[in-house]
Amino acid sequence: MTILKRLSPLALALLAATPALAEMPKGISHFKLDNGLEAVVIEDHRAPVVVQMLWYKIGSADEQPGKSGIAHYLEHLMFKGTDKLGPGELSKTVTANGGMDNAFTSYDYTAYFQRIAADRLPLVMEMESDRMANLKIGEDDWKAERQVVLEERSQRTDSDPGAQFGEERSAVQFYNHPYRRPVIGWRQEMEGLTRDDAVAWYDAHYAPNDAVLIIAGDVTAEKAKELAEKYYGPIAPKADSTRKPRPQEPEQRADRRMERSDPRVPQPVLIRTVLAPERNASDQKQAAALSVLAELLAGSAQTSVLARDLVLTGKALYVDASYDGLTVDPTTFGISLVPAPGTSNADAEAALDAALAKFLQDGPDAAQLERVKTQIRASRIYAQDSAHGRAYDYGQGLSVGLTVEDVNDWPDVLGAVTAEDIREAAKLVLESRGSVTAWLLPEAAPANAAPGPAAEAAAQPVPTDAANTEVVQ
Repeated sequence: MTILKRLSPLALALLAATPALAEMPKGISHFKLDNGLEAVVIEDHRAPVVVQMLWYKIGSADEQPGKSGIAHYLEHLMFKGTDKLGPGELSKTVTANGGMDNAFTSYDYTAYFQRIAADRLPLVMEMESDRMANLKIGEDDWKAERQVVLEERSQRTDSDPGAQFGEERSAVQFYNHPYRRPVIGWRQEMEGLTRDDAVAWYDAHYAPNDAVLIIAGDVTAEKAKELAEKYYGPIAPKADSTRKPRPQEPEQRADRRMERSDPRVPQPVLIRTVLAPERNASDQKQAAALSVLAELLAGSAQTSVLARDLVLTGKALYVDASYDGLTVDPTTFGISLVPAPGTSNADAEAALDAALAKFLQDGPDAAQLERVKTQIRASRIYAQDSAHGRAYDYGQGLSVGLTVEDVNDWPDVLGAVTAEDIREAAKLVLESRGSVTAWLLPEAAPANAAPGPAAEAAAQPVPTDAANTEVVQ
């Protein structure tokens, strides 16, 4: 996605709080504080519980070359306390009050959240706003926490052939864009991160005018705004905190192939990805068509196109198609497949190519398209049942440059997708140059070798959306 033009932080500081948007869905309100903090309140009074989520519009794709992993590293250090709170005290306080908290880092954002009894909202707001402005990283903390994130990489990536495979595919898929780097960072660069690096990242990017506050649950809009003004309002904006334009991808003209073998992999997996557009503010039609296309191709284990042509005919054990346009810049559209026993890898790939070519020629089946739209309408209703899920939708959307109106309109944009929109989307990603076709393959292990703890994980389908990975604290 192109970088959206925003008002300067200094200009934002001069703005008065804005009124709620017109035609807002029932129970949703939106405002902005004088210091630029954008906030959404989602009222849900069914239970005396509230969720606070604070999203910073900065992620690993904004890191400088050679400093990969700093966004996730600082996320860990944000739990080390302030002058008011000792190391780990925020989480201990939340737990002692019957709640839970956590944080996660992605390419495009870093987010922190607490779920707690509604009458404790002032407590978590005070603590979260305190660490926005007053983080304290001790001389001993930064080294210990760096070791923690290195061990996390060892457990989640270095010991998992599927995760390693995903890193390698991203590095092949993206020539120039920082989505080619892992969110958690490359080990040799993580080992060199320092306290000064973390403090510089915090000072540069953690500011109210580069953050989104979501409050969901048993609270009124008036009360949420009052508390936000009390706790976050006094924090000064920073003049140069917004993300800078990133290196962009050149035109990709060549398809690429790669293989990785590992004795811990129990069965071969094919993953094919290609660059695809992201959701853009006021322009979500193409992203909606790609989302519906993924559902048509492999959203159902029984009735989707690839399930019908490959799984039900005994050529594949599993198929999947994935697309998530909630990124700042172009993302990927992916298809994955596990061949059935007795089907060679070459035959399985040929069968996949034939099924996709047939879909390109025939277009979507009208009944299948209506089925997917019915599922979209149903999911819109079901989504209202989770305050946390709705908070996530608004937080993620606003963090990548969408507006509240875009998030509100998304189900309707999905429902308006036509068969012709699907045809155009299919041509865009299935006929595009620049695809990466990658096989993760078993390898004969030595006779005395045990399968290892990663074997079960490696058997799971590998995520194909290279630009939307999250690392949870």
